[in-house]
Amino acid sequence: MVPETADGEKSSVVLRADGLLHLRWAPGVAIQVDDAREAMAKVNELCQQEQHPMLVDMAAVASVSREARGVWSIPCGASRIALLGTSPVDRVLANFFLGVHVPPCPTRFFTSRSEAMDWLDAGA
Repeated sequence: MVPETADGEKSSVVLRADGLLHLRWAPGVAIQVDDAREAMAKVNELCQQEQHPMLVDMAAVASVSREARGVWSIPCGASRIALLGTSPVDRVLANFFLGVHVPPCPTRFFTSRSEAMDWLDAGA
């Protein structure tokens, strides 16, 4: 499998050769509902009816609107989602989402990339 990329203004999505989806949000971005919909459309386009584990790099995201969080409750091409952040703000954003919404697949927050990758690999 050749890596495929879909880039947008606020995010980029890569389907790596090993089958991992990697969604990166730009630092400092305020994620609105249209941004979330665009990112999920890219994920589904790259997956083409298959499911893949997904690493979401959300380090230094400024904010996520309530409507955008709702988009992430809709099933997509991800089989498992590891949310990767580095700051207490990232943790608050992730925990708020996980506490209020039911994710469409197993989803956890990590501050360690290696722990996130181990968790994603364990579900394969």
